[in-house]
Amino acid sequence: MRTALKKDEKILITIRQHWIILALPVLAWFLLLIILLLLKWFSFATGLLIVLVAAIYPVYEYINWKYNLWAVTTMRVVDESGYFSRYSKESPLDKINNVEYDQSIIGRILGYGDVDIQTAAEMGETTYKLIHNPKLLKDMITHAQEEYKKNQISSQATQLAEAIAKANPMASSSTATAPQTMIGDELEKLFQLFQKGAITQDEYIAQKNKLMGK
Repeated sequence: MRTALKKDEKILITIRQHWIILALPVLAWFLLLIILLLLKWFSFATGLLIVLVAAIYPVYEYINWKYNLWAVTTMRVVDESGYFSRYSKESPLDKINNVEYDQSIIGRILGYGDVDIQTAAEMGETTYKLIHNPKLLKDMITHAQEEYKKNQISSQATQLAEAIAKANPMASSSTATAPQTMIGDELEKLFQLFQKGAITQDEYIAQKNKLMGK
């Protein structure tokens, strides 16, 4: 992956398109080779030159395949493509609303499919075609989201505990740890209520800020 990682960010998995997309250019080149060998329309030198020039097509497609990848990190999903010209798109984990994958019968046999990522309204919906092992990509994104949310809650609880410790420097470490654990539990319960739809986003933010002392 060419995209630079952020501080404390780690790559969880890197996935490319299925090798089946290389089948057509390789097959076309191979058929051209067979035709030249059977028909003998050209001299050996001319035929060899044509085969070598035609080989540019599958080589070009291979380079595109190699540099067209999706990386799931602890913070985002990165979509990169292109070697000569470059394209990059990022979807932060906290902006992804839903992830789905779809496989045909042949796709299940060969191990490829499509992955659909629905993000926040301003980012829209993106479908990635012919992904190798689409279920793995979908499951990894879901897992990364869960871990990201847990880390966010834990970080918020830690920050609040540190603020309490600074406000009361005479408090012992065990005393500071107690509110951190309690607040962390409350934040997690609050987030679960928000995920279930029991409270609105505004109510969630208000209650979270109240717990954080903001």
